[in-house]
Amino acid sequence: MKGLTQGRGVDVVYDPVGGDLALQAFRSLARNGRYLVIGFASGDIPAFPANLALLKEAQIIGVWWGTWSKHNPDRLRQNWVELTDMISRGALQPRVTESYPLERFTEAFNAISGRRARGKVVLTFH
Repeated sequence: MKGLTQGRGVDVVYDPVGGDLALQAFRSLARNGRYLVIGFASGDIPAFPANLALLKEAQIIGVWWGTWSKHNPDRLRQNWVELTDMISRGALQPRVTESYPLERFTEAFNAISGRRARGKVVLTFH
């Protein structure tokens, strides 16, 4: 990530996986960055040396969508309005690197689990 950002790092890491790449993802943060702990799909809960957060002046934020959405219905509604607008304007452009027909879902899953995919993997329905 540092190479893609001219050495600056990223402002936000959205991590639903945890596991062995979590520390590397945290290190990719820019100064004052935010690391969002979304889940632990890998099954492993990462641990970070506290000095990294201190040195980067970074925040580690736990995000539990289900609870947040129940406690913030007005903000949730507003987020959906903004997200829908961004999609309709084409402001969100996910990086799709691989596309598979539904019949080849095993191949798509293997690309993800084997860490060969570098962006979004999409299943298409014909």
